Amino acid sequence: MLSEPRPWGLLSWGCYIYIHVYIHIYIYFFFLLLLAIQLLLHTVHAHSPHIYSLWGWALRTTEMTKTYLLLLLTALLLLGPHTALPFSTQTSQVSAQDVCLACPSCRPGSHSRQKKTFFLGDGQKLKDWHDKEAIRRDAQRVGNGEQGRPYPMTDAERVDQAYRENGFNIYVSDKISLNRSLPDIRHPNCNSKRYLETLPNTSIIIPFHNEGWSSLLRTVHSVLNRSPPELVAEIVLVDDFSDRDRIARNRKTIVCPMIDVIDHDDFRYETQAGDAMRGAFDWEMYYKRIPIPPELQKADPSDPFESPVMAGGLFAVDRKWFWELGGYDPGLEIWGGEQYEISFKVWMCGGRMEDIPCSRVGHIYRKYVPYKVPAGVSLARNLKRVAEVWMDEYAEYIYQRRPEYRHLSAGDVAAQKKLRSSLNCKSFKWFMTKIAWDLPKFYPPVEPPAAAWGEIRNVGTGLCADTKHGALGSPLRLEGCVRGRGEAAWNNMQVFTFTWREDIRPGDPSIRRSSALMPSPHTSPVTLYDCHSMKGNQLWKYQSKTGCDKTLYHPVSGSCMDCSESDHKIFMNTCNPSSLTQQWLFEHTNSTVLEKFNRN
Repeated sequence: MLSEPRPWGLLSWGCYIYIHVYIHIYIYFFFLLLLAIQLLLHTVHAHSPHIYSLWGWALRTTEMTKTYLLLLLTALLLLGPHTALPFSTQTSQVSAQDVCLACPSCRPGSHSRQKKTFFLGDGQKLKDWHDKEAIRRDAQRVGNGEQGRPYPMTDAERVDQAYRENGFNIYVSDKISLNRSLPDIRHPNCNSKRYLETLPNTSIIIPFHNEGWSSLLRTVHSVLNRSPPELVAEIVLVDDFSDRDRIARNRKTIVCPMIDVIDHDDFRYETQAGDAMRGAFDWEMYYKRIPIPPELQKADPSDPFESPVMAGGLFAVDRKWFWELGGYDPGLEIWGGEQYEISFKVWMCGGRMEDIPCSRVGHIYRKYVPYKVPAGVSLARNLKRVAEVWMDEYAEYIYQRRPEYRHLSAGDVAAQKKLRSSLNCKSFKWFMTKIAWDLPKFYPPVEPPAAAWGEIRNVGTGLCADTKHGALGSPLRLEGCVRGRGEAAWNNMQVFTFTWREDIRPGDPSIRRSSALMPSPHTSPVTLYDCHSMKGNQLWKYQSKTGCDKTLYHPVSGSCMDCSESDHKIFMNTCNPSSLTQQWLFEHTNSTVLEKFNRN
């Protein structure tokens, strides 16, 4: 039982009062029935005196029964519902012992209400924790950066210096109020949410390293302005060597907010693309976000949902549960990998993790890291350490993509493996089949075959698409084909792969590439962008839609890839089945995969 221990169980007490009242009612009813029988007997006796002896006996019997009933009724009224029933003591003992098993703060034999735990939740009142007046005031504010709006850019020289020192525009940050108003970008249902009236207070820990003061202090102001003061025990700022409702219902739940984007340039505030999505990873251990599958979608989009992996750094956890799990692995250095370690550990060792759409935290994603990492510290070492301790045989899929990890030292992991054993944690296969079961659909451990690969030759010009070693954002060019000129086929800038994700990436199918071709509007160039693996604006169709077998068609824009021989440009254009410059030949194709793509 999970109710608070009491000398009387609620059920036994309620049943006793119920029985006691009904005994009184039945006695009164029987007493009135006897009075009616007596009146009937007197009437019959008056009209039939010849059967006096029979009716006289009946009258005497009813009178005696009435007397006994009156005595019983008097006794019950004197005793009242105060006498413990024989089963009440036993019920009390069972209830208290069951609660102590679930509540570390309880002790056998203790029934004090002071021992109430925060981790039961059931039966507690709900409360609206929104500060409506503060929300109203914020909505009326105007000024630089208010309502999450971008700040107009000026003074290029000072901005450049600000970037060099912080990795984001501290110059703009300094121009915006520390007590900044923000738009409510949560789902509208969040405004009517009610949470437990009794909640544990929280220590908020903010580590920082050579942080810009305005962004740091604005974080503190935002916490104070948007958190109920009775729930914030303390805010701890940890200078890292500068030269926590869902937990109240289940203490083994780690909860994470939605992480919104504060632009590093003009400080506009906005949601991430897709907003609420599940945390995941690919097999090079890059953090990814994947859609919530229909099986896990809630009727109310503002309700919490399970997530396999946290983004890292932003979560609430019960302090005791955190240390039962061993905290963070002390062998992880500086930054990186800790989000996987704590996520795998929580799920595999008896806990759960949820993302809360109504909880939002804005984060400045730096343009680059402005501080130095000590020599010898490696993100790769952290990732291998996590893989060796928690990922079992699945670590091999990482090593296949990152062969340099095989011979990298992860340090001594004996203590962490012993901790996992002592916590009786489940296998990583369990994690992949029960928790992250939807991850392989987007990031399969074994890459499916590509649809096409090699050079992409234009039929009309005989020239090939070329990246010219371009960086992200660089346009494709049309250049002379190099195959057959003695150059290694897979080591040039004219090799592309039409992957199983239906995007086109530069390079050999056996080599992971992080960039993909993404078109702009009509007549705009085709450029290289970070792969997001979610199709959308990076989805291409080959031998599809236009009736022309060799067209590279872009469904989102409804346009086709075209080129101009005179200026060597590759661009998007209105589809024309008769145009030879819109027809392209891949060096190698897999007809089975292409047919599957086109059926879809």
